[in-house]
Amino acid sequence: MTGGRTRPRYQLAIEALISTTADPAALMALLPEHQRICHLCREVKSVAEVSALLNMPLGVARILVADLAEAGLVAIHQPGGDDATGAPDVTLLERVLSGLRKL
Repeated sequence: MTGGRTRPRYQLAIEALISTTADPAALMALLPEHQRICHLCREVKSVAEVSALLNMPLGVARILVADLAEAGLVAIHQPGGDDATGAPDVTLLERVLSGLRKL
C-alpha cells in the first residue's frame, strides 16, 4: 500500500481533517485503499478516524492521505497552534481528554 515508505511526505497531525470532492471517475485509476479513503472523506474525517474506520495502522493512513493530498484529490485542514511557537490548542486538548474519559 505504501510502496515501502514508512513516513508520509509531510507531517500530518492525527486530528488533521481530511475532505474530498474528487470526481468518482478520477478515482478509478487509484489503488483500492486510496479509493476507500476518498469515498470515506466525502464527509470530513480526521486522520485518526480514517485509520480506525478503514482498520489500517495510523502510519499507513498518514502516508496514503499524504499521497492523495499531493495528487490534489483531498484537502487537508491541519489544526493551528495557539501561538507562534506551535503549541497545541488547549481547548482541543481539553476536548480530547474529556472524550477519552468518557470511554
